[in-house]
Amino acid sequence: MRLIRGIHNLRARDRGCALTIGNFDGVHRGHQALLAQLCRKGRECNVPVMVMLFEPHPLERFSLGSAPPRLTRLHEKLCYLKNFGVNLVLCIRFSHNFASQSAHNFIIDLLINKLSITLLAVGDDFRFGSERSGDFFLLQNASIRYGFEIFGAKTLLNDKQRISSTAIRQALATNNLSLATILLGRPFSICGKVVSGDSIGRVLGFPTANIALLHTISPIIGVYVVYVKILNHQMFHGVANIGTRPTLTRLYTQLEVHILDTSIDLYGHYIEVIFLYKIRDEKRFDSLSSLKKQIQNDVTVAKNFFNQK
Repeated sequence: MRLIRGIHNLRARDRGCALTIGNFDGVHRGHQALLAQLCRKGRECNVPVMVMLFEPHPLERFSLGSAPPRLTRLHEKLCYLKNFGVNLVLCIRFSHNFASQSAHNFIIDLLINKLSITLLAVGDDFRFGSERSGDFFLLQNASIRYGFEIFGAKTLLNDKQRISSTAIRQALATNNLSLATILLGRPFSICGKVVSGDSIGRVLGFPTANIALLHTISPIIGVYVVYVKILNHQMFHGVANIGTRPTLTRLYTQLEVHILDTSIDLYGHYIEVIFLYKIRDEKRFDSLSSLKKQIQNDVTVAKNFFNQK
């Protein structure tokens, strides 16, 4: 799969693609159903499959700090899209200038002149252009005029509930990890490169692998039983804390994972932390000794969890 960073990096060979457009946060079952249809039609037409997405997320650009937390960061999203058969990802910087263009200009300038799309697939609620004035009906009319095929992916339901990124965030916020797993089509996880930390965990006797979340808002906060998967697909049992570590008065969010009963140096490794069960919320302790005692209790809960599986 090839990542194209910005419209200016499009090449002649990218024209004629089968395209879909969206944020694809979580790459959940609804997204997966759309991608499966698009990839099948792309193979039938013998054209590459492209996903157009935006950075930053449009809500992060305009919501002034009240944007919802992301389910997947860009690197994670790209990995999932690759696994589902996407050939090209066009990542467009979502600026005020880009957002202010009319729906008509978006179609003519980008979809027709720059991409010359063969096929377009979008969700039935897809909106685009200045003030979200463009919709599926407008795209249908354009497809007749400019000669590309279009289909709208129907909303996928789970037990009469619409599968969406919002529904998954709500499930995570209420600690319903099993529902989040059903809606995502996989357990919720966070991936990242292990970086150096402040070694407080090691001082307490519980060394951790640390993933910096780089100022992104996490959809979950607290202490969890987790699986930890590393690049060679080895899987370990662990306990993870995700949050600001109030006992240490840190102002940034970080993911810290303690591997159970194993001594392994993961520094510099890319790992996936898979969340299985929430043990407790984050809380502030009066001393490091109180924190250590609580971590010991958390480890016991995690070991009991795995022993019962």
